[in-house]
Amino acid sequence: MEVEFTARQVKISKTMKDGATEGVERIALVLGKITSAKFTFWAERHLQIVELALQTRNHSIVAKGEAPSQDSAVREALAHAELQAQRFRDKSRTQKRLPKVAPTAETRGPRKTGRPGLEPKLEAAAEKPAVALPLGKKRKAAITVHSFPGKPAVVEPHILSAAEALAIRPMTIEEAVKEAEFRDRDLLVFRNPKGDLFVLHRRRDGEMELVEIPA
Repeated sequence: MEVEFTARQVKISKTMKDGATEGVERIALVLGKITSAKFTFWAERHLQIVELALQTRNHSIVAKGEAPSQDSAVREALAHAELQAQRFRDKSRTQKRLPKVAPTAETRGPRKTGRPGLEPKLEAAAEKPAVALPLGKKRKAAITVHSFPGKPAVVEPHILSAAEALAIRPMTIEEAVKEAEFRDRDLLVFRNPKGDLFVLHRRRDGEMELVEIPA
């Protein structure tokens, strides 16, 4: 597996590249075969920023690290990527372990014979034959008891503060997706450079969905 390195107005040492490659190999043990891995290095003011993009056959991971030194930024990006890989692995294992429910006679329903009016006769023939009662005794009527489900429990909503779900600066949709992955958030409210308001959230199947708020 080849790891691609891109430097934007910064220098990357060979030791840094070797350490980053070893970190990707550790993530591959969790995630499986990685088809591509790319590190991007740049600096903003006093911070060193490292972005890691990993791609497998059916999943992609984008992680970001920010720190005063390149070494710390690389470790932070690798830690975020490894956490996402573990979550994806656990989710895949849970889905594979779900039992398959075999159809029962009740779910299949009565067999079709192709002849109208024959099904009720077959069901009547399968019933237990009636037993004659002695004179003077009456047959007890069968009573069907129906059970009704109880009231569902009320689930309290999880309340997020504005600092957790609201992006402070305008950003593009691609930047918003990366920001949500980096902050490990399932919900992000942001504005694009034009001032339009959007809501980015993660669905139950793991896919990100974008909702545009009308003005």
